[in-house]
Amino acid sequence: MIDIHSHILYGVDDGPKHVEESIAMLEAAANEGITEVISTSHASHPQFDVPSNVVIEQIHELKKELDNRQIPVSIHVGHEVRISENIVERCLTGEVHCLANSNYLLMELPSNSIPLYTKNIIRELLLHDIIPIIAHPERNKAIAEKPERLERLIREGALAQVTAGSLAGFFGKKVQQLALDLVRANLVHTYGSDAHHLTARPFLFKEGLSFLEKKKELDSADLLLENNARIIANRPLILYEPELPKRKWWKLF
Repeated sequence: MIDIHSHILYGVDDGPKHVEESIAMLEAAANEGITEVISTSHASHPQFDVPSNVVIEQIHELKKELDNRQIPVSIHVGHEVRISENIVERCLTGEVHCLANSNYLLMELPSNSIPLYTKNIIRELLLHDIIPIIAHPERNKAIAEKPERLERLIREGALAQVTAGSLAGFFGKKVQQLALDLVRANLVHTYGSDAHHLTARPFLFKEGLSFLEKKKELDSADLLLENNARIIANRPLILYEPELPKRKWWKLF
C-alpha cells in the first residue's frame, strides 16, 4: 500500500522533531502494511515553507537509516503546498515538489475557506500539465457547509484526497460522515494518512480502510489505493463522474 500524504521529515514543520521520531513513524507505517510513503512537508504555509533541497537531503538521510535498520518502506519526495497566487511559478521553478516527481501536486486549501482565485489556479496548473490534488477537503469548513463547492473544483479538473484519520473518526463524527459522503459521491480520488506523529496524528491507514469495508465501500477502497499507485507511476487516475445526492446533505450538519 502507498501513502501519498505524510509529514515524516523531522524538525521542519509540525511533524516529528527528531530523526528517531521519523524512523519510528516509518516503522509504524511498515507495520500497517504501507510499503511506500510520499513525504509531503508543508510549503507556502503561513507557518512552514520547507525548501525543496531540504526535502531531498532528509529523504536521502532517512533512506540510509531505513536500509541500515532493514525497514521495508520506500520514501518519495513531495510537498503539501498551500494554495497561493504564485503556486504555479513555484512549481515551474522547482521550489516545491510534485508527488514522487509526477505531474500530481498535493494542494492545500485554507481550513475555513476556498480562495476566490482557486478555479483560476486549477486552470493554470492544468495548462502546465500539473494536476492539483486537494488535500483533506472533508476538513475544509466551506466544503463542509456546501459540498457542491468541491464538486465545482473537481469539474474544473482538480482531484481530491481523503484522509485515513477522517474516515477512522479521529476528527469527529461530522468529519467522518462527510468523508464517507465524499467517497460515495465520487468527489475524492486518493487516500493519505496525513500522519504527523505516532500518537497525536498517527497513520490510521488500516482503520480508515476498515471503516470503508464496514460501510460496504470495498470497491471505493480498492479504487483509492489503485489511484495512489498510479500517482507513483505517474499514470492517469481512474475517475468516475461526480454524483451529489439529490438531497441537500450539507444541511445535515
